[in-house]
Amino acid sequence: MASAFLSIVQQIVRKGSLKLTLANGETHTIGDGTGETVVARLADQEAEDAIRRDPAMKLGEMYMQGRFILEQGNIYDFLSLVKQNTTNEIFDFKMAALLLGRIAWQQLKSRVPVNRNKHNVAHHYDLSAKLFDLFLDEDWQYSCAYFEPPGIGLDEAQLAKKRHIAAKLLLEPNQRILEIGSGWGGMGMYLAEATEGAEFTGITLSEEQFKVSRTRAEKRGLADRVRFELQDYRTMTGRKFDRIVSVGMFEHVGIGHYGNFFRKVSDLLDDNGVMVLHSIGRPKPSFGTNAFIEKYIFPGGYIPSVGEVVPPLEKAGLLVKDIEILPLHYAYTLRHWRERFVARKAEAVALYDEQFFRMWELYLAGSEIGFRWDELFILQIQIAKNQFAVPDNRSYIARNEAKLKEFEAGRAPLEKVTF
Repeated sequence: MASAFLSIVQQIVRKGSLKLTLANGETHTIGDGTGETVVARLADQEAEDAIRRDPAMKLGEMYMQGRFILEQGNIYDFLSLVKQNTTNEIFDFKMAALLLGRIAWQQLKSRVPVNRNKHNVAHHYDLSAKLFDLFLDEDWQYSCAYFEPPGIGLDEAQLAKKRHIAAKLLLEPNQRILEIGSGWGGMGMYLAEATEGAEFTGITLSEEQFKVSRTRAEKRGLADRVRFELQDYRTMTGRKFDRIVSVGMFEHVGIGHYGNFFRKVSDLLDDNGVMVLHSIGRPKPSFGTNAFIEKYIFPGGYIPSVGEVVPPLEKAGLLVKDIEILPLHYAYTLRHWRERFVARKAEAVALYDEQFFRMWELYLAGSEIGFRWDELFILQIQIAKNQFAVPDNRSYIARNEAKLKEFEAGRAPLEKVTF
């Protein structure tokens, strides 16, 4: 008699080839035999039962603990095999109850007026700087790159991302620029150097990113006009900015706080100002975040649909001037990151341990799966307060990018960050 776990796997995997060894030692070949075979093994009955009850959480945990073992193929290959066969199906009432409970809890947390932002940010971004150095580009851009033209490498694609965003910002001399969520300072230094007389302020809640950013700006000779602050955007007052940019931060705002976010943007943006918001997006509301990602990687995070972003933006008195969707670019970025990370496995394990390495390998692989198979994308929204702040056609983007390429050609090479 087939186990309950095996029955579910057989329902899911109809295309492809999976060789699965159960906890009792039985080995089964599942699928139609096409493609490369993925070989997996469950180490014990408890692990098998846990994954059966709660695959969204327990598959990842058992992989982290070395109890769901891949003997041929890697975790991306396994997840890709599953995802190509099915969407996020629910097989019984208990699974449905778990999902609904998690959604309700995440929705409640996103609306409770308790500031957990600093804690949530520290959980991820205050990890050892040496960890991020294992897989990021030379400028430490920890957000989606822009592979235009197609086929370029990661460093060039991250530079193209900065150029594309800067072109949409319509930079002019002596402007005051704010970045909400300034990372390790690369975007801020790029914008300041590309704009004569610009004064840049970058805010972050990550103490590690704050320290690295200040050090980089000082070494670059930009400390007089590039300032980084350990600051929550919600408590900023008394300042107006000509340009605002936010890259890869909006995913951490929480669906219950979108109205507050855009009202604060409206307060901070000059009447003739322009903002570019760069965020992960999804085709429709999900109401909750993947359980594994929420617990281990990005607590408090939420990926919005376009339809969830625009209404609170407009209610804050802001205008949408341009929306661009970048499909698959993050899948390409994550592939680069994962390959770099896995290639330096020994260093990652030395920093933390085997379980941490597998956790991050799964995070990078699962995220790539999301962009390849779940239709996640990058959303860039250009925002203003009046309709004349932005030209009435998009040709200026290409013109500005061409000018920025000239600036880049004369820019001093970036120094490698060392720790």
